[in-house]
Amino acid sequence: MRSKFLLAVFYLFISAAVSGQIPALERVEPAFWWAGMKNPELQLIVHGKNIADREASISYPGVTLKGVNKVENPNYLFLDLELSPDVAPGTFSISFNKKGQKRLSYNYTLKARDTSPNRIQGVTSKDFIYLIMPDRFANGDKKNDVIKGMKETALNRDSMYYRHGGDIQGIIDHLDYLKDLGVTALWLNPVLENDQPKTSYHGYANTENYQIDPRFGTNELYRKLVDECHARGMKMIKDLVHNHLGSEHWTIKDLPSKDWIHQWPSYTKSSFRDQVLFDPYAAESEKKQMTDGWFDVHMPDMNQANPYVKKYFTQSHIWWIEFAGLDGFRLDTYAYNDPVFMAEWAKEIKREYPRFTFFAETWVHGVPNQVFFTQGNTVNRGFDTGLPGVTDFQSLWAINETLNGKFGWDEGVTRLYTTTASDFVYQDATRNVMFLDNHDLSRFYSVVGEDLNKYKSGIAWLLTTRGIPQMYYGTEILMKNFSNPDGLVREDFKGGWPGDKVNKFRPDGRTERENDAFNYVRTLANYRKNNEVLQTGKLMQYVPENGVYVYFRYNTDKTVMVIMNTGDKEETLKIARFNERTAGFNAAVNIVSGESLPSFTQLTVPAKTTWVLELKK
Repeated sequence: MRSKFLLAVFYLFISAAVSGQIPALERVEPAFWWAGMKNPELQLIVHGKNIADREASISYPGVTLKGVNKVENPNYLFLDLELSPDVAPGTFSISFNKKGQKRLSYNYTLKARDTSPNRIQGVTSKDFIYLIMPDRFANGDKKNDVIKGMKETALNRDSMYYRHGGDIQGIIDHLDYLKDLGVTALWLNPVLENDQPKTSYHGYANTENYQIDPRFGTNELYRKLVDECHARGMKMIKDLVHNHLGSEHWTIKDLPSKDWIHQWPSYTKSSFRDQVLFDPYAAESEKKQMTDGWFDVHMPDMNQANPYVKKYFTQSHIWWIEFAGLDGFRLDTYAYNDPVFMAEWAKEIKREYPRFTFFAETWVHGVPNQVFFTQGNTVNRGFDTGLPGVTDFQSLWAINETLNGKFGWDEGVTRLYTTTASDFVYQDATRNVMFLDNHDLSRFYSVVGEDLNKYKSGIAWLLTTRGIPQMYYGTEILMKNFSNPDGLVREDFKGGWPGDKVNKFRPDGRTERENDAFNYVRTLANYRKNNEVLQTGKLMQYVPENGVYVYFRYNTDKTVMVIMNTGDKEETLKIARFNERTAGFNAAVNIVSGESLPSFTQLTVPAKTTWVLELKK
């Protein structure tokens, strides 16, 4: 990107506006709001040709126009409204007048809030999250596969880079499959409009903040998906990107001001070095590049110190919670955001929705690095981020080392033990999201060398350890591949498209090995769903010996013992070592196989095998 490119683009669009190439009143966002919100402030972003030349006015009981803000670009106005606590739902006119010219107006609606008890519940350690890339899961409506007028109209299931046609209706059609599997919450990769010229399927370069991509469906269909989840006792998590927008976003194509995004003399990419944020010896220039550098050339980095950017993002997120009844957010690329803004954002969300929860992607190496971003100021960051939990990459690295490494003082399963032992640094590690793979990582089944015993050990750990377990779509049926490139781990779920030769959603479409894996996940996930001991029970772990790691989940009602033998030969355990947790029990039941173990003085566990046992008296 050549020097001064962005400034040239900015002034080009200013010139275009003056010459009459932009409609008189293009949009008002958010397009509507709700009466009775806890925060009485509402800022509207108004866009249209030379709209700043007009005088704005509102006349509606309980609505006060507190301020009219102009910015560098005359095509924008930012209106500050104050809504009284008793303002009535209804529609009123926002007028934009200029002497000698035709009056412009926008009919603005304040809706009544939906107070249904099962809305906006939050996602906790009681849940089991299933991550779906919507374009690759199931195609429930072929009519929206290609939308004329959008910048990308290629549709090719044989290409990992083009869109494949998966959509929201396809997810709705398979909710019963997910419920049967034991899933209690869905996390979808972003579903906002991504009208980018290429590779728009992944969703992380949105071009609208208030519209679902029409190739996935409509806003109303998305809300129906959330309702259908709630009707099945399931929750919905929306994936958010604070750090950047797509280069085709309407505010990027017509910048409100030069400081809407981070500008550089020439294209500057983020260093992606999280260490500089907490390094006491780091240069300020390197901190700036980490947070203000662009994620990619088509993903402009937002200036989150700009007060209008702050409002625009925060209000759009609140809007989606209220509109759809969401239960949680996953926050993408969290480490690259302005930390002050993110702390303010967290307070705003929690103030409006005390039960609402969110967790963030912090793709870093090292427990302190990860804890640095979490709430509580537990590592002397100097302020509280307000971030409840993160996607726990440190535990991911540890379980991979456990299953693929050789046991030693620091290696193999010892790393899993020591990583878990570091939980004292968090305010509450049970708010972390535990996972084996996702849309950016190699598939877990491939990572463990397509070894079914190792796979089952990883699944057993995922569904019995502390925190909130998350599974990537298809992991339950042994979908495989390495993330080189990413598209290889984003393949279609076979059976999700009309005409597929096999249907992996059904037992008769899966191989014997796939059904074995599916049933293993299903059995453990449903046991977890129905037993609080694996949701909120305490955890006690023992130092691994001879490659065997033993830990317990327990409460006043039940005790579950997990024995993970990572070695290449069977090992015999004397139960007396674990007397602190096993005292009073004289038998056990294998939760997966249903087998009873009446003799409980010693156990011989086969090689590369994990047992999940409910202890009995």
